[in-house]
Amino acid sequence: MHRPFTLTVLLTAGALALSACGSDTAAETGGTAEDSGPLTVGVSPLPHAQILQFVDDELAEEAGLELELVEFTDYLQPNVALDDGSLDANYFQHAPYLAEQEAAAGYDFEAVAPVHLEPLGLYSATLGTVEEIPDGAQIAIPNDPTNGARALHLLADQGLLTLADTGEASATVLDIEDNPQDLQFVEIEAAQLPRSLPDVDAAVINGNYAIQADLSPATDALAAEAPEDNPYANLLVVRAGDEDDPRIAQLAELLGSEEVARFIEDTYDGAVISARSA
Repeated sequence: MHRPFTLTVLLTAGALALSACGSDTAAETGGTAEDSGPLTVGVSPLPHAQILQFVDDELAEEAGLELELVEFTDYLQPNVALDDGSLDANYFQHAPYLAEQEAAAGYDFEAVAPVHLEPLGLYSATLGTVEEIPDGAQIAIPNDPTNGARALHLLADQGLLTLADTGEASATVLDIEDNPQDLQFVEIEAAQLPRSLPDVDAAVINGNYAIQADLSPATDALAAEAPEDNPYANLLVVRAGDEDDPRIAQLAELLGSEEVARFIEDTYDGAVISARSA
């Protein structure tokens, strides 16, 4: 059964402002996420929007929950929109990125529940194994601090480099202590990494952008993160104080359900892993 489902694609902050004018959000009403009406959630297109589409089609009506989705193609605007009240929640980011954004922008957000993990993968258009990476190879990595550090740790786990102990701080290329193959690192905005593959020897790509490019960490990656004890589960996030909104609690319960875990397992073939399974 398919219920009416609102999906808005936003590419710029200007488009966001126009979209907000047509929705009954907390920002317009002067209230909080506890206002009645649809729950407006900002998401990345894949897999987040697909997972919430499944929730809306199969689970939300019986739970008495109405969803409105707003798609974002970058990692910055979903938090801007949550902070300014255009969204009731967002679902796209992991805990280290959330902490970095709160520190940098002064957001006061609350992580409600982990939903899924997208293993970060090392991909190449020309190489078949990690061992084939040549001396002096160009490796593209995400240019945001948390995902850049995550990429460097993946490379270190493969024995390609050694990182200094940075404690709780995110590692950067400046923290590389040993680089025996003299690898060259190219820092690129995460969404553009799949397009960089023809121009570099390999690239470390976030799971959602790999999926959009028809790449899977399970079958295409030279190396991928292990799901066990992985801190990078994607979260349902709200403004602090809104976590007690019953609509938020209901959505968190549905996203953590066995039905959603089964949908993730059946749909993504290891490219996305339910937090129930990680």
